[in-house]
Amino acid sequence: MVNYGHTSMKHIFSLIFLLLSFIGFSQTEINYQKPPVFKECADRPFDGLKECFRYQLHSFIFENFKIPDNVTSENYKGEVKLLFEVDKDGEFKIIFVDAAYEELKSETQRVFDALPKITPAMYDGKPTYVQYSTKINVPLLSPKEMDLKDKESEKRTKAKDEDLNAVVSNEIDSINNSLKPYDKLEYSSQLNIPFTHTYYARFDANMNAIGTNAHTAAKPFLYNDVAPYYDFKAEKEGLAKNAETWIGRKLWDEHLVQVQSKNYWFTIDPILDLQVGKDSEAEFSSTFNNTRGVFIQAGIGKKFNFTTSFYESQGRFAQYFNAYAESLKAFGPDPAIIPGRGIGKRFKDDAYDYPVAEAYLSYTPAEFLNVQFGHGKNFIGDGYRSLFQSDVASPSTFLKTNLKFWKIKYTSTWMWNKDVRDQVVLPDGSFLTKYVANHYLSWNVSKRLNLGFFESVVWSNQNDRGFDASYLNPIIFLRAAEFNSGQDAGNAILGLSAKYKWNNKVNIYGQFLIDEFSISDVTGGDKSWKNKFGFQLGVKYFNAFGVDGLLLQAEYNQVRPYTYSHNTVVLNYAHNNQPLAHLWGANFRELVLIGRYNYKRWFADAKLIFGERGFDFRDGTDNFYYGGSIFGDENDRPSDTGIEIGQGNNTSVFHGELMAGYVINPVSNLKVFANINYRNFDPTVETTITNRTNTTWISFGVRTDLFNWYNDF
Repeated sequence: MVNYGHTSMKHIFSLIFLLLSFIGFSQTEINYQKPPVFKECADRPFDGLKECFRYQLHSFIFENFKIPDNVTSENYKGEVKLLFEVDKDGEFKIIFVDAAYEELKSETQRVFDALPKITPAMYDGKPTYVQYSTKINVPLLSPKEMDLKDKESEKRTKAKDEDLNAVVSNEIDSINNSLKPYDKLEYSSQLNIPFTHTYYARFDANMNAIGTNAHTAAKPFLYNDVAPYYDFKAEKEGLAKNAETWIGRKLWDEHLVQVQSKNYWFTIDPILDLQVGKDSEAEFSSTFNNTRGVFIQAGIGKKFNFTTSFYESQGRFAQYFNAYAESLKAFGPDPAIIPGRGIGKRFKDDAYDYPVAEAYLSYTPAEFLNVQFGHGKNFIGDGYRSLFQSDVASPSTFLKTNLKFWKIKYTSTWMWNKDVRDQVVLPDGSFLTKYVANHYLSWNVSKRLNLGFFESVVWSNQNDRGFDASYLNPIIFLRAAEFNSGQDAGNAILGLSAKYKWNNKVNIYGQFLIDEFSISDVTGGDKSWKNKFGFQLGVKYFNAFGVDGLLLQAEYNQVRPYTYSHNTVVLNYAHNNQPLAHLWGANFRELVLIGRYNYKRWFADAKLIFGERGFDFRDGTDNFYYGGSIFGDENDRPSDTGIEIGQGNNTSVFHGELMAGYVINPVSNLKVFANINYRNFDPTVETTITNRTNTTWISFGVRTDLFNWYNDF
C-alpha cells in the first residue's frame, strides 16, 4: 500500500508502476480509523468494511466497463493500472492511469466518473481522504474470478518464497561450493610485484635478454608484464616443501588465507618485521624493530585488482639512523620522520612509533592500458639509485597510468606530496600540499638498445592554484606547460636514460638529468651555480662467471650542487623532508658495488658504497648554503661561479653491508636474516648538523619483505 501523493508527472508514475507489482487491491498508509463505505456495506461489521469496499468497487467496474472494439479485435490481454482517491466528500478521483491503449484510459475515466458518491473515510471522527492503487484486468474478471486468481498467485508466490528460502538458507553452502582450489592468480594479475632490489634480481636477467620487448625502468612491475619472461608459478612450485599439515602448508608454501571463485580471488597474509640488533656507537643497549600488519591482495573479474597493507611499528635503530630520522622532523610535536616510512611519534624515551598504510586500485580497461590510484611508492630506473624518481621517501598519494604499444611504454604519474617544514606550515597547522607530475617514455629502439625520456614538474597551491589541470594531460610537454603557467610557477626537470644489452649477461645503463635551462650558464665553462645536472652510469652482470643466480652490479652516480632545489623553496623535488630522487640529495658523487645471490630459498646480498658529499657548516660563522640539501634557499649560496661537487663541509662516506638469509615462505616473501652494516662518515669539520661516526650495526630478524629499506645515507 503506497501513498504516491498528488502529482501530474506522468513519467514518474509510469516508472513507479513498472517497478511495482500490483496484486489485487492495495491502499495507502494515510491515517484513517474507518475506510470509505459504499451504501451496500453500511450494515457490515467494521472488520469487513475493507473487503466490502474492494468487492463493490470491482463489481461496479465489471458491470460497467466496456472493452473498446479495437482492444477486443486485437485480442489484447493485459491490465490497466491506476491510482485513485476517495476524497473527504466521498467522491472518486483518478490520480494516474497507465494502459497500453488510450481508449482503455478513457474508458477507465468514464467508469470512475460514474461511481456513486459514498461515505468518506474517517479519522478522529472527521472525514479524510484515502488513496488506493489497483488494476483492471483485460479481459475483465469478476470479483470472484479475481479472488481465485489472487489465491493462485499467492500459492505461486508462496512456492517461490519457499524455493527462495531454500536457496537463502543454503547461501553459504552455495558460496562454498562455488570455490575452487587457489591457482596462484596473483602471478598473472595486474597487481604490482612488491618492489625490493633483492627479489627483482631473481628475474632481472630474463627481462633483459636480447630481443625481449620488456621495459624495465618504471617500477614496480605488474605481474602480467613479467609473466611472459618469468614463470612465477614454476618458481614457487620449485621452492615448495609440500607439507602435509595445514600449519605446515601455511608456514612454508601458502598464503594464510587464499580464496578463489569464478569471478574473484583474494589472499591475506600477516606482515612481520621483528628484529633485534646492536649499534657499536650507541649508548642504548640494543636496536629493535617490531612491525605487525596485514597484507591483502585481490582480484575481481579480469580487469580489476587491488591490494592494501597496514603496518603498526615501533623501533629504535642505529644512532646515525635515529639522528637522520630526527633531522627530518616535521612541524609539530613528533620527533622524527622514519626514512622511507613516515612520521614517527615518541615511543618510550628513545624509540619511535610509526604506523604506515599503503594501498592501491589497479584497473586494466584494455590490454594496452593500466590505471592505478593509491598511496605508495614508485621508481624509475634500471639502477640501485635513481636520479629521476626513487622509493626512498615516504609513501604518497598517486595516480599512475601505464600505456604500452608497439615498442613503447609510457608511464605518467601524478603525486600529491607534502612539505612538512616549520617555515612553510599553513596557518591552521596543516602541512603544505605540493604536486608532482612525472612522465617517462621508454622506447625499445632495437633488440639491444632502449632509450628513455623523463620530464617532471613540481608546483604548489600558490594563490589557491590547487591541482593545475594543465599538468593533468598525460602527453603534454611539461616544461612548456610550466613555462606558460608563469615565471616560477613550477620546478621542471628533464632527463634522458639509456640501456644497452651488450649480451644476455651484461647490460650497461645510465641516466642524465638537467634541472636548469639557462644554456649560457650551463655551457659558459665557469662552473655556474645554474649548471645543475646529474648523471648515472652502471653495469649489471647476470649469472656472473657462469653461476646461476649471481648478479654483480657497479654503479656511479654524480649530482652537482643545487640540483633538485629551487629559488621558491617549496618547489624542491621532495616529499616529507626526503628527496624524491637520490637519497643523498645533491652535491655528491658515489660508487656503488653490489652482489646478489639467490639459490633456492637461500639468499645473500653484499654492498659497498664509496662517496663524497658536501654539507653546510651552519656554525654561526659560515651560514652559506652549499647545495647539498635540496631544501636550502639558493639565494644564500656563497657565489655564482666556481661551484664544485663536494664544496662546503667536504665529507667522505663509506658504507658496507652484508645480508644473508633464508626465505621461510616464498608466496608472502617471509624471510629470516642476519645483517651487518658498517658505516664510516668523515666530515672535514664536525658541526651540529654533521658528526663524525664509525658505526657497526648488527641485526637479526624475520621480515615480510615488501619494500626496500635504505640504511646508506
